[in-house]
Amino acid sequence: MSEFPKKKADISFPDPKDGPGVDLLVIAGEHSGDEHAARLVKSAKLKNPSLRVAAIGGRHVEKAGAELLFDLVRFSVVGFVEVIRTLKDQFRIRDEILRWVKTHRPKVICFVDYPGLNLRVAKALFDLGLTKKSGGDISLLFYISPQVWAWKAKRKYKMAEYLDSLAVIFPFEVEVFDDTGLDTRFVGHPFLAEDFDLPVSYAPEGPVLILPGSRTAAVGRIAPVLFRAFEERLKSKQKLSAVCVYASKMLKEQLEDILSKYPVLKGHVSLIANETNVKASAVLTSSGTMSLKCALASIPGAVAYRTHPFTYYLGRILVKIKFIGIANLLLNKPLYPEYIQGAATAKALAHELSESMESVERIKQTRRWSAELRELLDQPSRGGVADWVLEHLEKGN
Repeated sequence: MSEFPKKKADISFPDPKDGPGVDLLVIAGEHSGDEHAARLVKSAKLKNPSLRVAAIGGRHVEKAGAELLFDLVRFSVVGFVEVIRTLKDQFRIRDEILRWVKTHRPKVICFVDYPGLNLRVAKALFDLGLTKKSGGDISLLFYISPQVWAWKAKRKYKMAEYLDSLAVIFPFEVEVFDDTGLDTRFVGHPFLAEDFDLPVSYAPEGPVLILPGSRTAAVGRIAPVLFRAFEERLKSKQKLSAVCVYASKMLKEQLEDILSKYPVLKGHVSLIANETNVKASAVLTSSGTMSLKCALASIPGAVAYRTHPFTYYLGRILVKIKFIGIANLLLNKPLYPEYIQGAATAKALAHELSESMESVERIKQTRRWSAELRELLDQPSRGGVADWVLEHLEKGN
C-alpha cells in the first residue's frame, strides 16, 4: 500500500509562484488520472498559452505545464480496506486543499476521477459557500465520472447538487445523468484523441505483456499469479519472452522482489517503465486503464483480478455489473475473458495465453471487437475536454 506522510507538516501547499490569479486548479489522484489531467492541461494551454494552471496531481500534469502544488499520486489507494486505513491522511489532504482554495480562489476547479477524495472536496467547498452553486464565484467541473452506473447510484444526485458541469468519456454516461439536471457532456475518450499514441500495439512475434497494475496492494496480489501463468506457458514454449510494466520506482522494486521468487523466469521476463512503447503478442492484465489500451490495440489476452477478500465480498454485494474490465463492459461481451479471485489460476491464465497466441479465430475476434470499441469511444464533433474547460473559464470572466 502507498505510504502517506507521517507528520502533519508534510502536507502543505505553496503559494502560486507567479503571484495571485490562478485560472484553473486541477486535482487528480492515481497514475491514470494524472495522465488524463496532463493531456487536458497540455491541450488547454495550446489553445490559451496565457492560462495559469495549478495542480494537485503527479509528474505528468507537472510536465504538461501546471504548477504542481502537491504530489497526490504518490498517496493514492484503492479498495475498501486500504481506504479505511488512510482516511485520516485523506482528510488532512482535503483540509489543506480547502485552505489553499480559500486563500487563492482559482476561477475554475477541475476534478479528474478519484471520486473518494474529489467529491468530499467538492461538498466541502459547497458548504463553505465558495462555489457558484452555493453563492460563491468558483466553478466546479468533474472530468471522468465515478461509475455510478455500477454502484452508489444515488451519488449522481449529490454530484448534481455541488458541480456545475460533468465531462464523461463513455457515451452512455450522458443518459445516466439525464434525470439529475447536471450539465453533462461526452467529450470522447482520451485514448482516441488525435494527439494520443497508444503505448502498446499488436505484433504476432512480440513478447507477452504482463500488466499487474499501478498500486502496490494490487500488484502484490496479482503479479505472482501472472508470473506463475507465464512460467506455466514456458513449459511448452521455452523461448518465449515477456515484458512487465511498472508505473513507479517503488513498484519496480516490488516487482523485482516478487520475480526473485521465480528463478525459472530469469532471462525471460524484463521489467520496463510504463512510458515505454511495447509490441506484444498477448497480454495478461489487471482490470485497470492499461487493459483498455491493450483492447484498443487489438492485443488478445485475459483479465485477472484479485483483491482483499473483504473488499471483494463488499463488491459482490454493492456492485451490480456483468464484467469488471471496462472494454468488456462497454461491448457487453468478453473481449478479455475475466478470471477473478480464486478463478485466477496459473493454469487457467496459461491456457488463455496459448489461445491468444495460437488461435487464428481468437486473434480475428479480438481485432473485430477492438474496432467496435474504437468506434464507440471516438471523439465527438462538439469538441474535447479542453474546449469544455475553456468554455467554463470564459463564462466566469
